[in-house]
Amino acid sequence: MAQGAWEDGLNDVSELTAPHAADSAWSQARFEALRARVAGLPPMRCAVVHPCDEASLLGALEAARLGLIEPVLVGPEARIRAVAEAAGASLAGCTLVATAHSHASAEQGARLAALGQVQGLMKGSLHTDELMHAVLAEPALRTERRLSHVFHFDVPRYDKPLLITDAALNIRPDLMTKRDIVQNAIDLAHMLGCPAPKVAILAAVEQVRPDLPSTLDAAALCKMADRGQIQGGVLDGPLAFDNAISLQAAARKHIVSPVAGQSDILVVPDLESGNMLSKQLEYLAGASACGVVMGARVPIALTSRADGPRERVASAVLMRCVAQHQPPRAHQP
Repeated sequence: MAQGAWEDGLNDVSELTAPHAADSAWSQARFEALRARVAGLPPMRCAVVHPCDEASLLGALEAARLGLIEPVLVGPEARIRAVAEAAGASLAGCTLVATAHSHASAEQGARLAALGQVQGLMKGSLHTDELMHAVLAEPALRTERRLSHVFHFDVPRYDKPLLITDAALNIRPDLMTKRDIVQNAIDLAHMLGCPAPKVAILAAVEQVRPDLPSTLDAAALCKMADRGQIQGGVLDGPLAFDNAISLQAAARKHIVSPVAGQSDILVVPDLESGNMLSKQLEYLAGASACGVVMGARVPIALTSRADGPRERVASAVLMRCVAQHQPPRAHQP
């Protein structure tokens, strides 16, 4: 390839990944539709765990400004105040709980949730495993379900929101863990106004093959739904990604399915495939993403450290929507 052609190619990629005006307007409209689901609800008291960089702190402050949360900022106080000062942001109206470092921040945030002093957790500038280890160490936050993460995607070329799970917590889930992953995602879809979500169990192929364990799990999950072990959704799988989201691809492969081409939920085989799929949608397809952890006593907004304030606000909206449907917990001093 000539040098000029290669440079042209780079320009094309830049244009592909840059937000276009039409896509931005569409994305804003989808965000406002999601936000409308929590319009009129009082803000929830939320522990923002270790908000020690600009994106995590400003995201929490913007969520507060929009009436979504009452922030309890848990972290090294001097660092938080320094970040606010550098960003020109006010901490008025925020409660600060001082800790020494990120591990202590995670433990204190989880403890506040276990005591019922906050109704949700928002991840700041710390690693996911730090926060989740602290959550799992609090028996009061556990349920009979395995915790799992659900991404909520708005994809420009897809005509409805798309949930993807689990791309953040469970690395190589076994069958019973996948059962909880599926049920958690179905529950979230119900909370978002989708009463009978179509769930595609993804694999590399559409046929059940003993040399591809993901296809065996997909078949088993569908039968579990038939037997009432998974409720509230319409399942099919194994389905390859193209068949799950494209009616045309499904028709060409002669796949007859109530889910193919019209999925509401995509269940990935493992964390690595889900992580790659999610980031490809965001960075190459211009999708807008937010996410929440399901299966705990309180919702957890598990944002990426690369997320900006806008994505963090969207995750706060999702968290507020989940909290609305969870039973209130007794506050302990």
